[in-house]
Amino acid sequence: MFISISLIYEPFLNILLILPSPLQIFIFGSRLKFGPDARSLIITLLLIIVPVIIFCTNVARNLIDEISGNIAGYAILMVTVVFTIYVLLLLLLTSVRDPGIVPRNLHPPTEEICYDSSASIDVGRQTPTPRLPPAKAVVVNGVPVRVKYCSTCLLYRPPRCSHCSVCDNCVERFDHHCPWVGQCIGMRNYRSFFLFISSSTVLCIFIFAMSALNIKFLMDDYGTVWKAMQESPLSMVLMVYCFIFLWFVGGLTCFHLYLIGTNQTTYETFRYRGLERPRVYDRGCLKNFQEVLCSKIKPSRNNFHAYVQENEGGDSDGNRREKVEDDREIGGDLLKISQRHEANDA
Repeated sequence: MFISISLIYEPFLNILLILPSPLQIFIFGSRLKFGPDARSLIITLLLIIVPVIIFCTNVARNLIDEISGNIAGYAILMVTVVFTIYVLLLLLLTSVRDPGIVPRNLHPPTEEICYDSSASIDVGRQTPTPRLPPAKAVVVNGVPVRVKYCSTCLLYRPPRCSHCSVCDNCVERFDHHCPWVGQCIGMRNYRSFFLFISSSTVLCIFIFAMSALNIKFLMDDYGTVWKAMQESPLSMVLMVYCFIFLWFVGGLTCFHLYLIGTNQTTYETFRYRGLERPRVYDRGCLKNFQEVLCSKIKPSRNNFHAYVQENEGGDSDGNRREKVEDDREIGGDLLKISQRHEANDA
């Protein structure tokens, strides 16, 4: 069995980094962690920055001239710039933060190993075979919850944890993998993700409304909508652009408002769709919102600057091999004894 653990040496920091998955991207001494599809983050940045630049250099400048008193016009420009910076900070915070990756084990949990009795072909007797149960039950809020064993991370996943096929990591309170931010959305970055999409919705509404206001002022000056559109075609482009993306980010915001209110995740909603399951984690709408938006974010379980010892895992591997060899020798001796007894009985 191969364990997917990457080791990266950073000569400037003189440390050896242990990465949970070789697909992760680390920069600035592992202070910033991106998912494997971090390049899509560039597209998301452009989709936000380019329309805002067009708005500030064309629509907002015209509003400054149209609105009586420059303070109101400049206020529109400043609100747009500051709110855009806020949205971009939320986007980067969502993308670079550890979403809640569960550290991998170097070996399977030996305390969970049980034994199956399978028939031996040679002597027809019962031989114990070690195995790990594929799942086990844990009690959450008085309700038994089934947790699965992850053969990649060599651990039993905590409740609400799932293995992301894109990032190749087990993530606590896994919601989904978002290609627009290039990162998994989990326990530690769900709040910033929700604030990002909700703030993007407000930004779309604001730019749409200010562009429509600019068209209204131009209609007053030129008399018709057609002449106003000819005078400022970029205002119409921004209105169409914001209207289209408002359906996306606005619908996503409404969907996650429902998920937060019922304390569910996107993965749980679609994974168990149509099944009647007790809502184990639902504490009521108000407390659910407090848990997601107001609770303290748990620290990361991973130390991406941990030193790797040369003999780390070596002794345990040697002991494990010795134990397996001893078990084989004992099993062989027992087999010989049983065969001898059978020969004597015959």
